[in-house]
Amino acid sequence: MTGFSADWLSLRESADHAARDGVLLQRLAEVLAERETVEIIDLGCGTGSNLRAVAPALRQTRQHWRLVDNDGALLVAAREHLAHWADSASRDGDALELVKGTRNLHVSFIQADLARDLEPVLDPAPDLVTAAALFDLCARDWIRAFANAVARRRCAFYTALTYDGKEIWQPPHPADSAMLAAFHAHQITDKGFGRSAGPEATQALVQAFANLDYATETADSPWRLEASDTALIAALAEGQAGAVAQTRQVDAAQIEAWRAARTEPGVHCLIGHQDLLALPA
Repeated sequence: MTGFSADWLSLRESADHAARDGVLLQRLAEVLAERETVEIIDLGCGTGSNLRAVAPALRQTRQHWRLVDNDGALLVAAREHLAHWADSASRDGDALELVKGTRNLHVSFIQADLARDLEPVLDPAPDLVTAAALFDLCARDWIRAFANAVARRRCAFYTALTYDGKEIWQPPHPADSAMLAAFHAHQITDKGFGRSAGPEATQALVQAFANLDYATETADSPWRLEASDTALIAALAEGQAGAVAQTRQVDAAQIEAWRAARTEPGVHCLIGHQDLLALPA
């Protein structure tokens, strides 16, 4: 799978946490509330941002997390970031024991390629499989296989911040439409799982789980970036310009004019995402 830098993941974390739909996260907490402890697998964990968002919302004081990523450097960063985030942290072999408020978290780390190692990663079966900002990178066939693997284990599934293709940039720029169309063309290229579902990933997940008699709920979770989010907006624009250039669908001068305009002070934007909760009947 195409990698992401720890710096980029850190830059976007506050926007991710602000965008995540609180009602759907609360619904997840209610579904799991009767369990004394909870076992969770976080796929494509990056630096552990999804754990930092979800763990405090769950009611269990004892939580067991298995964090999975194909990038060993990100797993190292996850250890460091989680230890810094926690009120206290200690080693338990290769795992961490964290205390955050009233919660005690046992966190283990697994390096694995989800494109080929999904089945062993999901064993032993957890109570919850979760991920954030992952599934728009995945192929429809892989999404169907993933849903089947989760359903066979009767796990709950919760994912957040799946890109849905909606973008509104202000002030408007003449190249906005061409840039967005080319970016979407780049989004559906192979990111390590085959041709990606891109902005249609949430729809693909809903259909896959519905076919397996899971009940699904979705909620919008857009980034709403203001002029004060200068660094994230600039990084987003730079990344999007680079992706569009790879498609060769927009003239280089037009890309540069758009990139320059989007990295000026005063720009703000809405970037659409969706969250999803899927539960066995």
